[in-house]
Order: sequence, then structure tokens, then C-alpha cells
Amino acid sequence: MTDDGSTLAVEVRGLTRVFGSGESKVEALRGLDMNLSAGDFAAVMGPSGSGKSTLLHLIAGLDAPNSGTIRVAGRDLSTLNDDELTLLRRRNIGIVFQAFNLLNILTAEENVALPLVIGGTSRAEAHSKAAAALDRVGIGQRRKHLPTELSGGEQQRVAVARALVNEPLILLADEPTGNLDSLSSDRIVMLLRRLVEEQGQTILMVTHEARHAAMADRLIHLRDGRVVQEQTLPPGREVDEILQDLESPP
Repeated sequence: MTDDGSTLAVEVRGLTRVFGSGESKVEALRGLDMNLSAGDFAAVMGPSGSGKSTLLHLIAGLDAPNSGTIRVAGRDLSTLNDDELTLLRRRNIGIVFQAFNLLNILTAEENVALPLVIGGTSRAEAHSKAAAALDRVGIGQRRKHLPTELSGGEQQRVAVARALVNEPLILLADEPTGNLDSLSSDRIVMLLRRLVEEQGQTILMVTHEARHAAMADRLIHLRDGRVVQEQTLPPGREVDEILQDLESPP
């Protein structure tokens, strides 16, 4: 629980991550602290090598820190065995990467349904939830298309739907617009903003685009593996105003 009474989705304390040793040793994170409350949209920025993607991978349980603690939904990841970590990730964490990571032999709906089917959900229920998730991201009409029949922006919407199909507590987006043109990039970030505004989704997004980061509620600036600045953006901004700003020439 935070000082303002909101629920913490993620709590990170004293996080360190070191790769290699000797002359090749790299300290990706150096005692990093941060919180993410339920319903927050936070953007993480920083120069290359500042630890942005490492932080997301650790929160997702895809890697383990050298020291420090990570709590997701109140649970310390270091206390979980592999099965417990897989279950927590399945129930609480959705992940969107720069690469779409879709299976080209499956339709959009089948790609979104796949995590549910693997988790034991009946095929009928999985496809029903997948169709609903695709509708949520505005691409329901393309659910029977293969990835090769979709544009890059459409494929990333499918990837977002797949990350949301389990209704996770937190959505982690690691450079989600990195493989897209500027217009498709704007639309994806606008989609994330709408998920926060309309459905209260909690999102932590790594981006190198300042104008995309400006659509978040909080900006977290990393340098050399530490948080060097946090900014809270003014509340009460309307989605249409943000979209208008995006459509204005830089």
C-alpha cells in the first residue's frame, strides 16, 4: 500500500544485476528502487545500457537479480519456485516485446488463444476470450488472418491482445514500437493509453521516444542502472488531447 492508499502492483528494492566478470563485468542495475501502483502508466527512459530492458525482464521473472527484492502482486519473486513463478506470471503479467513473436502458421485468434490453451483452458473458452481481447485492441475483424496477412501495426495489436487475454495485473511493454513506422507507433501507444484510461490497466513501458513517454502518467529516468529522476505528469489530460498532440508536427 502506498502513502496515498493505492495498491502496489510492483515494488522493487535495492535491485542489482551484474553480467560477466573481470574486465567484461557489466553492472546493469545498481541498487535500483521503484514502485508501480495499480492503474499507473509509467514510462521508463534512459540511454542505451542504462538497464531499462533488464529491469522489465527481472520484473517479469524472466531473469533473476544478483540482490534486492521484486514484489509483484505482493509476492516476492525470489521465494517462488519455477512452477509458482510460471503461475504468477501467467495470472498477473502480460508482456509485449519489440518483436511481435507471433506464430505464422496460426491465425491472430489462435495466437492470442494459445497461452490460454497451454494453461489448460478449454479451446472453446480460449477462443472466446481471444476474440474478446482482439476486439479490445480494435482488430477483431482481422482475427482469422495469419500474421503474414497483417501489417506491422496490426501484428503488434495482436501481440498486445495476447498479453491481455489473461487480464493481467500488469502489462510490461519493452520498446513496443521499435519495429513500427511512426504512424503505427503512435497508434500502439495511443492504444496503451486508452487501456489505462478506459480499463484501468497497469502498464510499465520502456521507450526511447520522448513523445510516447509523455503519454504516460509517470516518467522514470534511468542512468547507469539507477533511477536518477521521476516525474509525475499533470492529471486530467483527455485522450483526444493527447492524440491531437501526437498528430501535430514535432
